Amino acid sequence: MKIGIMGGTFDPVHIGHLLLGEFAYEDFGLDEVWFLPNGNPPHKETADTETALDHRIEMIRKAIEGVPYFRLNLYEADASRHSYTYQTMQAFNHMYPEHEFFFILGADSLFSIEQWRYFREIFPTCTILAAMRDDKDADEMRRQIRYLSDAYGARIRLLQAPLLEISSTAIRDRASRNLGVRYMVPDPVAEYIKNNHLYKDKTDRS
Repeated sequence: MKIGIMGGTFDPVHIGHLLLGEFAYEDFGLDEVWFLPNGNPPHKETADTETALDHRIEMIRKAIEGVPYFRLNLYEADASRHSYTYQTMQAFNHMYPEHEFFFILGADSLFSIEQWRYFREIFPTCTILAAMRDDKDADEMRRQIRYLSDAYGARIRLLQAPLLEISSTAIRDRASRNLGVRYMVPDPVAEYIKNNHLYKDKTDRS
């Protein structure tokens, strides 16, 4: 099977994440898209509790419920250790040798990937689908793809994605001020945030 990988903290998961997964699924003929919430991201200082992690996981469950090709994968949901992309992708290739993996990332990440830990080890494990936002120059994206391909043998393809000015930070801010987040997140997620009084401490965990 062809499997798309969507990693992140998903704090909370929002419409932009889901649309990116949907576009990747349709445009590249994927069989499934796996959402991997990260329990302890190495690039962020987080004081995430086990309860907060459980909330993030449950919101993903609610967001993708009823979508048969979206899956929740908890491989990286371990707050006791950092999860690195190269380790996860190497593990998936070992665990599921019958699958072909496509790692979905945003345009900004494509330009900063050389700063990732052991980034070279990622390229043999998957094809990267780089989401090209409307505000990014196509020629600039293609130059970066050619550079990474020539320098490291990376397999990268452009993923056309809609430009949505939605961020988890903005959602948390609105929720902290008792403002609605409907249409920024799926309705079940908005209801979950409201019912569980999430993000009331106003802490910025972007």
